[in-house]
Amino acid sequence: MEDTEEEEEFLALRLAIVASDSCSVDKQRKRKRITRVSLNSSNISPYHHEGCCVSEGKIFRLLQMREQMLKLDHKRKGVVDEDGNNNNKGLHLIHLLLITATAVDENNVSLALENLTELYQTVSLTGDSVQRVVAHFADGLAARLLTRRSPFYEMIMKQPTEEEEFLAFTDLYRVSPYFQLAHFTANQAILEAFEDQIENNNRALHVIDFDVSYGFQWPSLIQSLSEKATNGNRISFRITGFGRSIEELQETENRLVSFSKSFRNLVFEFQGLIRGSRLVNIRKKKHETVAANLVFHLNTLKNYLKISDTLNLVRSIKPTIVTLVEQEGSRSPRNFLSRFMESLHYFAAMFDSLDDCLPQESNKRLSIEKNYLGKEIKSMLNCDESDNGNYDNYYPRYERMETWKARMESHEFGGIKMSSKSLIQAKLLLKIRTHYCPLQFDEENNNNGFKVFERYDGKAISLGWQDRCLLTATAWHCV
Repeated sequence: MEDTEEEEEFLALRLAIVASDSCSVDKQRKRKRITRVSLNSSNISPYHHEGCCVSEGKIFRLLQMREQMLKLDHKRKGVVDEDGNNNNKGLHLIHLLLITATAVDENNVSLALENLTELYQTVSLTGDSVQRVVAHFADGLAARLLTRRSPFYEMIMKQPTEEEEFLAFTDLYRVSPYFQLAHFTANQAILEAFEDQIENNNRALHVIDFDVSYGFQWPSLIQSLSEKATNGNRISFRITGFGRSIEELQETENRLVSFSKSFRNLVFEFQGLIRGSRLVNIRKKKHETVAANLVFHLNTLKNYLKISDTLNLVRSIKPTIVTLVEQEGSRSPRNFLSRFMESLHYFAAMFDSLDDCLPQESNKRLSIEKNYLGKEIKSMLNCDESDNGNYDNYYPRYERMETWKARMESHEFGGIKMSSKSLIQAKLLLKIRTHYCPLQFDEENNNNGFKVFERYDGKAISLGWQDRCLLTATAWHCV
């Protein structure tokens, strides 16, 4: 019991560090200009879609209802059945959404416009979680129906600014266990691999992070390593991180170097590389423990050949451990309805899970749903709408863990059993970060709220919401 209390105390401290460190990022970033797209009804013209001519009236009615939904400044209650239960209303919305998706896929423009108009009259961005997620899916379907040729496509698909998206991401990171569980579980596996080699690695750890993403993952590992070090026997921690821009890498380095200065028994270094750069001159120290970090990275690669090339590169580094965390999904870019259904199940769970993290009226929640989750929904439904027909540039390749497991094994990686400490830490995270209270629970008997469970004979730890698996963390070694 004392060990559990001590673990909880350490985890709470690291969560506090994560929160305070992410706050510092907000202060460093400057707001950028927001491009405004105005609605000009004079641009409306008869709409031709695969040989069909649709009247101006239906399109205008659709846009009018959407605009009215966006302008609502109060929480729409929806149509509630007589006994006060919203379940029937939610089922009706989902049913109507599915009929609409089928109409869009079959190019039944008239029916799709009518159903979308009805949806916009019923849903609300400030309603319950079903209304909210359906509203964003309705936008994605409307954009797909209008196509890029429409003057209103960009208005519906309007992207958040980099600043808005970043703030939405940091809010989601702080309030939900989603990203934190991924990072903490991967870090625990890396820490244990380092400890296993402590007698031979010169107390040096080198992480090659293939998508550093402003370094949110690493403050907690810096603190954990510092707990293992002393002033007379310091630990060396080096990160080689790939980023999307020089600015991102510079900001990441400044943050992590500044944070590490609080731990005088730790020697920290950061080397930034632009994504796509060759991994040369990585300055590996003799006998250091090397970890390859693939958290939320492989799904961002354009095609399966690039995934294979990346795994071959990782193997050539001969790391001690490879950490892999991916969102659970199965979305074929060439089958719209299956992609739609899979995305709806996943995002419905994500929107619903926010009930456990933030109140409905929270501005942070609205930002997360609009500028982060909503953006991904619309992009997912329109990923094959590129002008040149190139799917690869628009589609994140979400797969089920069974697929990633087979792919890792085919590249001669073997799974590592996750420690009991990793599982306990994940459950403690849920206890601290959500309304869920009991520390121990049985997966089969608990269908409410977040849950953590082992898979593949203990070689994977998954985070789920009710009966939906959201993400899975695994660790691998070269065989």
